Amino acid sequence: MLEYEVEAEHLGAQLAHRNIPHLMRSYHDSALDGLFQLSQGWGHVEAPSEHKATILSILKDIRETCSDS
Repeated sequence: MLEYEVEAEHLGAQLAHRNIPHLMRSYHDSALDGLFQLSQGWGHVEAPSEHKATILSILKDIRETCSDS
């Protein structure tokens, strides 16, 4: 699960840079004006399973970098 839009943007940029096929899915629903995102997070990333370890490693690095700021 991706917690914030900025986190999703950073992850998406890293995956594109590494040529990892992926799709970012936002949990935003205009009918609920984004209310669902408050409890479920921003969304999630979909990618081939062989890239799971790499994606999780990149996400961990992004979160550690953000928490250090």
